[in-house]
Amino acid sequence: MTQRYATINTDDDGHEVVSAIGEFEGAAPRARLGRIEQVAPGVLIGMVRDAAGGFGFPQAGIAGRAAGLVVARLRARTVAAKPGKPADATQSRARPKRRGKAKKRTARAKKPARSAKAPASAGDVDASGQVHD
Repeated sequence: MTQRYATINTDDDGHEVVSAIGEFEGAAPRARLGRIEQVAPGVLIGMVRDAAGGFGFPQAGIAGRAAGLVVARLRARTVAAKPGKPADATQSRARPKRRGKAKKRTARAKKPARSAKAPASAGDVDASGQVHD
């Protein structure tokens, strides 16, 4: 009789996530990474252990970083929309960018122009313009 086992790893947030599932006969497989548990047939990879001890997919919500970005955007709108202040008030408070010192360009030495050498005599040149010795 085959039994389903899942490898369960703990992510950075402390949630237990199913990372692999396999069906085995006989004794349970040995764990290399994470922890191995016997699971029900409906458990899929990517499911998270819920508070009741079962497994389910995580609920879509706002992550911490995304929430911070939303709050920052809302604060910027409220500052710009205050009565008595122009809409560009947030722009006028920003410090101007400091420009770095312009670097002095170094002068490059120019190579002398090459002059084309004429062949020694007309008899040494064939029709293709090559010199023979």
